[in-house]
Amino acid sequence: MKYWLVKSEPGAFSWDDLENAPTKTTHWDGVRNYQARNMMRDDMKQGDRVFFYHSNAEPTGIVGICEVVKDAYPDSSAFDAKDMHFDPKSTKAAPTWYMVDLRAVRRLPRVLTLAELKEVKSLGKMALLQRGSRLSVQPVTESEWNTVSALAEKPAARRAVGAK
Repeated sequence: MKYWLVKSEPGAFSWDDLENAPTKTTHWDGVRNYQARNMMRDDMKQGDRVFFYHSNAEPTGIVGICEVVKDAYPDSSAFDAKDMHFDPKSTKAAPTWYMVDLRAVRRLPRVLTLAELKEVKSLGKMALLQRGSRLSVQPVTESEWNTVSALAEKPAARRAVGAK
C-alpha cells in the first residue's frame, strides 16, 4: 500500500461534497499537471490511502482520509468541450490525462492545519511542506502517514498568549 495527499479548494470540491456523493465516492478529475498525472496514472492503486487536504481555505489543512477504489483511467473531462478541464489535444484514442476514484473513509476529528504540520520536526521532508510544492497529488511516506494519523487523534496544542 502507498500513501498520498490530494488537495482541493473547498469552493470547488470539499470533504462534505465527497461525503455527500453517492457511495461517498468520486472521480478525481481535472488534474492538469504532468507530474501529478504520472503519479495518479502510474503509482496510485486501489487500496492506497489518501489524505484529503483543503487548500485556499481558512484554515488550510488535512480534513479526512480517503481510499483509492479504482486505478487510473482516462479523464473524461478532457474530452468535453464544455468542461473547464477540456484539452483538445487529449483524445479517447490517445488520452493525455487520467483520474482515479476516491472514497471517503473518515473525517478527521479535527483539521490538521498547515501551520501545525509545519511545527512537527519529523514531517520536515513531507512534500506538502516543501517550499514551492503546489501539486494537487503528492506522495506521503509511511512514516509521515503514521505521524499525521497519530497527530489527528490528539487535541490541538494550545499556545500561550504571545507565545512564538
